[in-house]
Parts: sequence; C-alpha cells; structure tokens
Amino acid sequence: MQEQEQDIHELIKVKHEKLRELQAAGKNPYDITTYDVTHHAADIKADYDAFEGETVTLGGRLMSKRVMGKASFANLADVNGNMQLYVRRDDIGTEEYKAFKKFDIGDIIGVTGKVFKTKTGEVSVHAERVDLLSKSLQVLPEKFHGLKDVDMRYRQRYVDLIVNPSVRDTFIKRTLILREIRSFLDGRNFLEVETPVLTTEAGGAAARPFTAHYNALDQEVKLRISLELYLKRLVVGGLERVYEIGRVFRNEGLSVRHNPEFTLLEAYQAFTDYRGMMDLAEDLIRHVAQTVLGTTVVTYGEDEIDLSRPFERLSMVDAVKKYAKVDFDAIEDTAAAKALAKEHEIEFEERHEKGDILNLFFEEYVEDRLVQPTFIMDHPVEISPLAKRKQDDPAYTERFELFITGREMANAFTELNDPMDQRQRFEMQEALREQGDDEAHSIDEDFLNALAYGMPPTGGIGIGIDRLVMLLTNAPAIRDVLFFPTMKPIAD
Repeated sequence: MQEQEQDIHELIKVKHEKLRELQAAGKNPYDITTYDVTHHAADIKADYDAFEGETVTLGGRLMSKRVMGKASFANLADVNGNMQLYVRRDDIGTEEYKAFKKFDIGDIIGVTGKVFKTKTGEVSVHAERVDLLSKSLQVLPEKFHGLKDVDMRYRQRYVDLIVNPSVRDTFIKRTLILREIRSFLDGRNFLEVETPVLTTEAGGAAARPFTAHYNALDQEVKLRISLELYLKRLVVGGLERVYEIGRVFRNEGLSVRHNPEFTLLEAYQAFTDYRGMMDLAEDLIRHVAQTVLGTTVVTYGEDEIDLSRPFERLSMVDAVKKYAKVDFDAIEDTAAAKALAKEHEIEFEERHEKGDILNLFFEEYVEDRLVQPTFIMDHPVEISPLAKRKQDDPAYTERFELFITGREMANAFTELNDPMDQRQRFEMQEALREQGDDEAHSIDEDFLNALAYGMPPTGGIGIGIDRLVMLLTNAPAIRDVLFFPTMKPIAD
C-alpha cells in the first residue's frame, strides 16, 4: 500500500510538471472555453452505416493510450459511450503528435476525424486533429485495479461515474424515470407545483424533522418531511389534480433503504378515492418500466418481478391472517391484542392500541414476503391520521401501501376531508407526542382552517422515487441511486 501511494504521488507530480510546461509554452489548457462537439460515441456506433467516412468531432475523457512509434490507439469516453481513436503522426502533424504522446489518462480531449472500422471490426475515429481541453491532475482508480472502496465510491461519485459505466447508466435511467413520471401525470391533466421546504409545522408523515433557525424572523423552522398538507391546500383552492416531485428530509438513521434526504412524488386528485389511486399507481409504474426499460418484467436481485399482471390487493387484516395465521377480526380489544403480541414475542409500547399491534404483526410476518407487487389496504385508524375512515368499519381507513420486493413503494389514502375528525386525529397525535412519540403529528391550525373551507372527495398518493429507481435499475441500496448520499464524517 505504501509503494502504491508513493507511485500515485509520483504520477501526480509528473502531471503537474506537464501542466507547468504547457503554461510556460503559452498553451494553458484551462484557457479553452468552448469546443464544437458534433457527435457522441453511442450515436455513431448505433448508426455506423450512416457515419462511415464522415467527419465528426467528439469530446471526452482519455481512458487509455497505446503508443506505437508513429501511430497510436486511444480510447475516449463521453457521456454515452466509448470510441477508439487511431492517431497517426503524418495525419495530425509532428509537433501535434509529440504533444499527444504527453497526454495523460484522465485528460479531457477533443478529436476531429473520419469514422471507420478497424480490421477487427471496431468502430473508430481516424484522427485528423487532437486537442487537449483540460488537464487531469489526479490519477484514475483503474490505474490501480479499479475503485474498489465502496465508501469512497459514494463520497467521490464523480470518480465513480468516470470509471464505472454501469453507474452512469443507472443515473441516466433515473433521469429518464423522472421524465416519464412527469409525462404520464401531465398527460392525465395533473399540474406540477412547488410547495415550501421550510415550514413551521412539518406534517404529513410519521417522522422526526430536521430543525433550523430563521434569523430574519427569529423563528424555529423545520425541513419538510412530506409534501402532503400544502398540496391538499391547493386542492381546497380548486386545483383538482396536482403533483410535486421534491426533496423531503427525515431525521432518521441510514440503511440500504433509508437516506435522511430523499425524493418523493406526491399526487392528489379530486373526486376519486384510494382505489382510483391504486389504478393510478399501477398504470404509472407499468408505463415507466415499459417506456424506460422496454419491458414490464424486471429482475431485482434473484427475483423476477412481473409488473404486467394486475397487482394483488389484500387488506392488512387478511394479509396478517394469510402469513401469520392470526385473525385480528376475532381479537376483541387492545388487551387481547397485547396478550397475543406477548405470545408471539412481538415488542410493543404501552401506548399502542389494537391497530398498532396489527401493524406490528404485519411488519414482523408479512412485509418482507411481499415480493410481487401487492397493495396492502385498509390500515387501522391508529396509524393513519390523515386517511378517511371506512364507512362500514370505522376502526380502519381507506388507505393502502404498495409493496414490491418486500419494500414499501407507495402510500395512499382516500383523504380525510372532515375538519372536525381531522382535529380529533391531530389531538390524538398531540397526546402521543406528549407521551414521548417525537414522530407523531402536531396540530396544524392553518391546514384545519383550509379543510373548513371545504375539500372535495380526494385521493392522494406518495411514491418514493429512490426506491422505484432501485427497483428499475436492480440497485441493492438506496445509496446506489443517489448521486451524493448522506455519509458519516471521515474519522481523523
């Protein structure tokens, strides 16, 4: 390791010396401000017949170089692929070829030349001109057998993107997924809107918020944990279909599924309910998979997920009955539920009611078994403070969560639009806060005031963008689909 670090140090020293030579000769590469790139590698390779013999100009990073006297082969990587370059002294000039031979791996270069195929059939560019556009003063990891340190890949994503094409492909897919989500919702007459990130009340989810101090108003504020309450205010205001894709912040731990800063889609549609949101979610995910991946059957780990079939629909009670062999319809009250939890060695808190215990059974026995797309419906009212009660069974709500690969992908309600019932729910949540539950909702008086003006029957849904991208790119951890995930500080 010490010898490797010494070698890297020497290489960096040589790079700096080359830069000083260029600057002394009046050829500072950092002085270049623009370069007329006409084509990209993947486009040329995809339609070689149209490009054969044509002059093209590419720009990208020099990834390899093999000098053979008066001629050299090199590899240029650009945004969507790699292109082999054939560089000959007699074509670009003696002095230019001498300069080219001093280029380092990692340098940003531009090349103009004609497209051809080598004897081995590889699409290449026969260079007529090669320019140094920016000098790299660091050493790329593959010089020493790749960027293997997973932690460093996340901390220095820019290096990860340079040396791992599959990582770049994942993030390109992420952008395409977001584009198709917007296209799908825009096509259904939803309006994309923006709502505040800093709020006085961080509601809409059971999570601990980040707090900050607003100097101008001498006021404590919170970073939003959800998009919900402001979007529903807009439905009250007469915007029948709205959505937002935005960052939310939850002051919780780090894991393969959780990052404290993540991207959420929330959409609200007047005059529909949670069943309408089920149809929306199923159609949306199927559309995005087909459009971005070209298929509705995706591989995730060792599982093949079929998004083409109708998603299974189970109530939470039926799901627990199916997988845990426990029928909560037959459990009379909270005391009986707690006794059952003790029997099954499921930990609970004294404040928990029967509905909370049902949810604990679901998390223990059911959640990780829901590999194929499954809607879990009709959650207990105790864990659903913003969802409308079921008219035929008011202990439960018109709510669902969508699970795929054992992970929650979406959460949706028939939205509670009764301001008096909503106040009671908020007060129940406030009591939980006083008992030490710092993830419980606080009372949002302005939201209650908005409901008092009248909100139409409404369905709403939240979809975790990062988890959806994980599914569609076969990424094992949420950090693999975030450009710059939250990381622990490096110890001194």
